[in-house]
Amino acid sequence: MIIFGFLQVLSTILGWLYFFAWGISFYPQAILNFRRRSTSGTTVDFPLINCLGFFSYLVSNLALYYSELIRAQYGARHKGLTPTVRFNDITFAAHSLVLSLVTTSQYLFPRVWGFRQSIGNRPSRFILGIFFGCVVGIVVVIFVVLGSPQRDSAEDAVGAWVWLDAIYAVSYVKLVVTLIKYTPQVIVNYRNRSTAGWSIWQILLDFSGGILSIAQQGIDSYLQGDWSGITGNPVKFALGNVSMVYDLVFMTQHYVLYPDAVPKAGERDGLLREDEERRIE
Repeated sequence: MIIFGFLQVLSTILGWLYFFAWGISFYPQAILNFRRRSTSGTTVDFPLINCLGFFSYLVSNLALYYSELIRAQYGARHKGLTPTVRFNDITFAAHSLVLSLVTTSQYLFPRVWGFRQSIGNRPSRFILGIFFGCVVGIVVVIFVVLGSPQRDSAEDAVGAWVWLDAIYAVSYVKLVVTLIKYTPQVIVNYRNRSTAGWSIWQILLDFSGGILSIAQQGIDSYLQGDWSGITGNPVKFALGNVSMVYDLVFMTQHYVLYPDAVPKAGERDGLLREDEERRIE
């Protein structure tokens, strides 16, 4: 019992630690953009698609945490267990959504922030396609659930379309976003042969948060005596794993591939090539 109680406390501590690590990771980029009065060297794709991702993550966490129907349907599919969603997950999602909106506004409304126009302020077709594709996918699943007579049942949740499936569809949007959101910035860094303008602090904090999040989910599953705590909430598990893979790529770019390309006095402007600046003007 002592060990059980200790693990419960440890899980709570890890949850809030990852919340602070991941939460703080959203500030360095916004602050760096503000200090440079520019978003050059970065792209709006990352914060823009993050807005959709964290909105969907917030909605799914709220449903899994507060909705009695969704929790009952979850229990019917997962041996009577409850979702491994904590209040800190909800707080993290809400905070991240707000910071993503703020950072996105720096790209979409540069004049409001006193920034000059940058080539990265225009969303790519790839990200816009993912954005609208995810929205359409959610709408389709909702209509399928609405057509199911068992949608409000917990007993028939195993073999029928129910509202839990709609919540899963919403949560999978966050998974899709996590899988692709870093790709445009990786490409920008590769083309510029530099990570200047892209805050490495957000990457280090994100990497730390991923380790803590996976550790918490592992402890929660151990306490339940069933690993469906992970299989039943794959988005939270993937958030940590996928993000850490990208984080390692960014750390490799920053510290190994292009260390000399980062200005010693700080991550200042000068990342865009002169011909790109002329195109913007």
